[in-house]
Amino acid sequence: MSNKVKELKEKIALAQLGGGKARIESQHKKGKLTARERLTLLLDENSFEEIGMFVTHRSAEFGLEREKYLGDGVITGFGTIDGRPVYVFAQDFTVFGGSLSEAHAEKICRIMDLAMKNGAPVIGLNDSGGARIQEGVVSLGGYADIFYRNTRASGVVPQLSAVMGPCAGGAVYSPAITDFILMVENTSYMFVTGPNVVKTVTHEEVTSEELGGASTHSSKSGVAHFSCANGVECIQYLKKLLSYIPQNCEEPPPSVEYTPGDEKRPALNSIVPENSNQPYDIREVIEQVSDSGTFFEVHKNFAENIVVGFARLAGKSIGVVANQPACLAGVLDINCSVKAARFVRFCDSFNIPLLVFEDVPGFLPGTDQEWKGIIANGAKLLYAFCEATVPRITVITRKAYGGAYDVMNSKHIGADMNYAWPTAEIAVMGAKGAAEIIFKKEISEAKDPAAKLKEKEEAYITHFANPYRAAERGYVDEVILPEDTRIKLIRAFDMLQNKVDKLPRKKHGNIPL
Repeated sequence: MSNKVKELKEKIALAQLGGGKARIESQHKKGKLTARERLTLLLDENSFEEIGMFVTHRSAEFGLEREKYLGDGVITGFGTIDGRPVYVFAQDFTVFGGSLSEAHAEKICRIMDLAMKNGAPVIGLNDSGGARIQEGVVSLGGYADIFYRNTRASGVVPQLSAVMGPCAGGAVYSPAITDFILMVENTSYMFVTGPNVVKTVTHEEVTSEELGGASTHSSKSGVAHFSCANGVECIQYLKKLLSYIPQNCEEPPPSVEYTPGDEKRPALNSIVPENSNQPYDIREVIEQVSDSGTFFEVHKNFAENIVVGFARLAGKSIGVVANQPACLAGVLDINCSVKAARFVRFCDSFNIPLLVFEDVPGFLPGTDQEWKGIIANGAKLLYAFCEATVPRITVITRKAYGGAYDVMNSKHIGADMNYAWPTAEIAVMGAKGAAEIIFKKEISEAKDPAAKLKEKEEAYITHFANPYRAAERGYVDEVILPEDTRIKLIRAFDMLQNKVDKLPRKKHGNIPL
């Protein structure tokens, strides 16, 4: 018996060594943690239970029969984060560069199947050179098996992807289907075709970092939701993100203990400038309204004219979508519409109530936007809000113009409660443009056209550019003092906590992708 125990211990030690000490040291020299180090940081102490430790590949071609490693380049299992169960896989770059084989893929699929059956999040720590070339189509089939499960799990359990090393070719599509992607600056990258192929085909000289690094994908493409300084920060972001999200689509979002106090926020009374053309930072509004220090922004560096993220209100998790007047005056364009639509749909999938702050002058005009499909892309945000059945509240802080008024969670598309500050301007368009159209003849015939335009502009502002006509119609439930916003929202979300709203029976809708 003792010999059998000794043999098992040796096998475990061998499996935990991965590709060997030399390769582990190579990881460290690159500024990267090993797969097991990442799991140790991510999971609660002594909570990890590994599955498939002794699995090896089955290929006997191109020299693979002479080189086998226990675990086959991926560590899979389950554990807890802050006491909550999660399923994890961590690709081990020290074994065949973390390349995906048939056995490697089967281990990941096993974890995803367990997560679906038991209703818990799946976290993937990606660090792989891609498909294992020696296995050919078997490896490609393994990727497809994973993609299929990603899609089936979407909206059922949260799926988080931390790209902590290379992720290239077909491998990128698994993270792309998941809910959130985190990347590490200078050590991780994602692209469908690498720099060498790009150079051959397009003659562009580009580095891996420029082509698909964390900075590129967090600010230009929008593929990555978070860009992290290092692997440790990436793990911390994963844990923080999970703290706002329920275990599955059947559960309410997590909440924390909250002791009520003075909920008035007098600072909100002076945030919006007197001049409606002057910018202000909507994050100041979000931070004043939400519980102190709880706002966790998503996609911070991409499409900065809209702000999205998680926060807590009286200890309860909410999702926030807000126009950002400090960037492009807060207009809706292609990128910000897609960014916000994706976030809205995530929150709706996992029962997270939505709070919208609206200050939008309209959609961004121009041939660039029209030719690239602002109509279809703007419709994605409209569709996302219309489809959402979670509690939804809108606060109009200033401008709510044109079609953008409808799109930003208006009462007409199913918002439960809509509030407006006294500074709100709810109209078809800005006063100057409206006056020029409505009173074109009077202005042109006036002795002083400029003075007449000013007069008509003021008349339009008095008549339309305020929240009271919308309130008369019931499109706004209440015009409130900014300082009372937090109080109103706490009470409204509390009132809506048992909301039930079901979509018409159908297989699924056809969002304008």
